[in-house]
Amino acid sequence: MPSYVRMSRNTTELFSEIAGRSRVVVENITPQVDAGRFPIKRVVGDSVAVEADVFGDGHDIVAAALLHRFGDGGEWHHSVMRPLVNDRWTGEFPVDQVGEYQYKIAGWVDRFGTWKRDLAKRIAAGQDVAVELLVGADLVHAAVETAQGRDREYLAEWDHRLRGDRARQQPREIAESEELSSLMSRWHRPVATSESRTLTATVDRPLASFSAWYEMFPRSAGKNGKHGTLKDVEARLPYVASMGFDVLYIPPIHPVGRAHRKGRNNAEQAVPDDVGSPWGIGSEDGGHKSIHPSLGTMDDFQSLVRTAQGHGLELALDIAFQCSPDHPYVREHPEWFRKRPDGTIQYAENPPKKYQDIYPLDFETDAWESLWQELKSIFLFWIDRGIRIFRVDNPHTKPLPFWEWVIGEIRRDHPDVLFLAEAFTRPKIMYRLAKAGFSQSYTYFAWRDTKWELTKYFTDLTQTSLREFFRPNLWPNTPDILPESLQFGGRPVFMTRLVLAATLAGNYGIYGPPFEHGWSIPREPGSEEYLNSEKYQLHQHDLERPDSLKDFIARVNEIRRGSPALAHRGVLKFHEAENEQVICYSRTAPDQSDIVLVVVNLDPHHRQSAWVTLPMEELGLPIDRPYQMHDLLTDARYLWHGNRNYIELEPASGPAHIFRIRRRSRSERDFEYYL
Repeated sequence: MPSYVRMSRNTTELFSEIAGRSRVVVENITPQVDAGRFPIKRVVGDSVAVEADVFGDGHDIVAAALLHRFGDGGEWHHSVMRPLVNDRWTGEFPVDQVGEYQYKIAGWVDRFGTWKRDLAKRIAAGQDVAVELLVGADLVHAAVETAQGRDREYLAEWDHRLRGDRARQQPREIAESEELSSLMSRWHRPVATSESRTLTATVDRPLASFSAWYEMFPRSAGKNGKHGTLKDVEARLPYVASMGFDVLYIPPIHPVGRAHRKGRNNAEQAVPDDVGSPWGIGSEDGGHKSIHPSLGTMDDFQSLVRTAQGHGLELALDIAFQCSPDHPYVREHPEWFRKRPDGTIQYAENPPKKYQDIYPLDFETDAWESLWQELKSIFLFWIDRGIRIFRVDNPHTKPLPFWEWVIGEIRRDHPDVLFLAEAFTRPKIMYRLAKAGFSQSYTYFAWRDTKWELTKYFTDLTQTSLREFFRPNLWPNTPDILPESLQFGGRPVFMTRLVLAATLAGNYGIYGPPFEHGWSIPREPGSEEYLNSEKYQLHQHDLERPDSLKDFIARVNEIRRGSPALAHRGVLKFHEAENEQVICYSRTAPDQSDIVLVVVNLDPHHRQSAWVTLPMEELGLPIDRPYQMHDLLTDARYLWHGNRNYIELEPASGPAHIFRIRRRSRSERDFEYYL
């Protein structure tokens, strides 16, 4: 591991020589996103590992350093890079603050290192090295001029020694001196350096990359048929916390419009008691900075935020930039909406579907600047009331430059704020939203069911350049998405999808209580809409029903929290299982201190078996003796032998294994092996 050194003034000057004298090339730096156009992403506690090609002309030795700093005006630090193969170099630096870091690479000809190497060759060939020793003395003398403290005295002694008779008589002592090399590495100033372009890393708090989300409708938290309130949500917090979630996400809590309000099951006509969709935002009671009167007051909201924190939960608020026809913006800022030739405002459409209860904002308006500023103020309003996580509805239907601007503006003053992009759209748009600043992103996980689909999709997300900026958040269901897999698989498929979501990525979430209660009935055959969806009506949930998955969910989240391998940077690798209905993969902590092996039956209807093949050396397992498999889900233990073993999974009782692999020291391995 490199040592991290604060650069002195003289060291900083070392990297500012005239470019025309430089003989070193720095190129092909990784990681970077779009040639440095966008930052890479990390969280506090990570190390940023950087590689580059660094080389020069001729046969001189080349040296390289990784420069890094917090912010854009701080003092540069550097760590020495080490060569790999074929002129490839590597180095790393730690990130321990939320905000932006800058990094770049400097390369130069190491004249002292080249001199020392050639001196050793001349000595080995039996040549006279008297002149070469004087050349070295001149290099050391130049370093004396820049050195400070005791190092200056030591270097002066070496300068004198190199010019004396003893050096000529025993030159090998000079060529092999580690002390001299160490001193010169600190104070030898190269003639010229090459610096790469400055790159950026956005560093978030750890929750950005490792979190478990729970979504619920506040208005469904009531009892005896009454509209739920924020106080009812507050009373629900112990239940959510008991399942081990980190984030409680609530859909929009604003006043709901009455004009063209949708009825139950998205009926075009509502009856008087219909509550409408929370995403039909705005009425005479206010807009995006107001709370629906039936939910409570702003004091109730801030009490909910504080109480959630006391339960180890953080509240995430939904931001949907759209308006009902009753929204104050429609009356006060008609210039923000698109007019039709008949003078009416254009409502939302996805032909043949019509959403008369929603007016999209017109981002092509001549008044776009005032619109942008107002939308920014909505974020700031809720930030001032304690919110630090926003789930953004349909960001792909708003301009990408807007998101880059508004997220940058907010993070400049509030770098701890996180944004989740709810964008089920084409991949390139999803990725560009992540580049623009969204901390997390919904994915296609809900529609990836087969072994091949899951393997291909998550290999792409975790083993390509996407891993540098795209943080997946896996949701097996949402209020908008009841995937076909959940409609026909019964209780086992909900267990399977939970294990997959919780172990394939660092971030995941569920829409509950429908998930823990196994809601599976679509509005009609072929639909992904729930029958009697909470989007359009109140529901009262029996949290104590005996078939609830709450205990299973709590166990999975407990395993996640106790497993560094399942955290955000855990390396994902798929392993061979000789059955297309069985998937096997491991997650390994960056320091390899923790490895988790997951085996899942993808068939919710039938028992499935498979021979699983493991890379023994990679996992630190013995070839010549049995080892124990400990299933963290059930606490069952199995004795395995060699790299190929048999598993059998019954969907009704146990559709998955989550095994822990603990690497032991060599002395421990000589005694016993554990998984």
